[in-house]
Amino acid sequence: MKLKFLGSGTSQGIPVIACHCEVCNSLNPKDRRFRSSALITTAAADKILIDCGPDFRLQMLENKEEQIDAVLLTHEHNDHVIGLDDLRPLIFKRKKNIDLYCQKRVADEIRLRFPYVFADMKYPGAPAFNLHEINQNFTILGTEIIPIEVIHGTIPIFGFKLKKLAYITDASFISTTEKNKLKGLDYLILNCIRKEGLHSSHFILPQVLELFEELKPKKLYLTHISHHFGLYDEIERELPENVHLAYDGLELQF
Repeated sequence: MKLKFLGSGTSQGIPVIACHCEVCNSLNPKDRRFRSSALITTAAADKILIDCGPDFRLQMLENKEEQIDAVLLTHEHNDHVIGLDDLRPLIFKRKKNIDLYCQKRVADEIRLRFPYVFADMKYPGAPAFNLHEINQNFTILGTEIIPIEVIHGTIPIFGFKLKKLAYITDASFISTTEKNKLKGLDYLILNCIRKEGLHSSHFILPQVLELFEELKPKKLYLTHISHHFGLYDEIERELPENVHLAYDGLELQF
């Protein structure tokens, strides 16, 4: 199986509109970050998307991806769901609905934000989704998915574990029960918005490094990175062994 980072930035992306900091002005492609999203390719070549934000269309075009078979949604914030309408060309090509998997609260929000998808009388160009509400382990296309409940500020959201890889974004707290599901991993992917300065709804670097020491994955990759974090090349030199910044287009085999 393979995970590709389609985006590794925060809700504003990098560069940030009207910002002229050294990160936003960087010419290094690893400092340019779409909003956070990842694409899983299974052993059977099925494609499972994790989150579908406002950059989804460009992410697919830039990565020359042409297939989505199912979508996992971590939570309902716009930078993780507002690109769902751009699944239309793939739905039309498939000639069948795309399955979305999420918490009940998130499913309710999807119905509110995309009412035309679920209308009794739909216009011909509307996307078509099957919403699946999840709260326990489940299987997609032969792949077992283990939801990991984390806290994002004040709301519970999901990360997802597949085999020995876990993908967690927008977390600020993980309970002991859920941490136990994250031990023995080959890859832990975890949000880290910046190096320092407490944040109400996201981990910062010292908190992430504490989790790395506690959970002991073979490798830790940081995502949901803001322009306040610093330049990719400089931060990579500062990070401990086996801790890395993710970047758009990076692929992990697992």
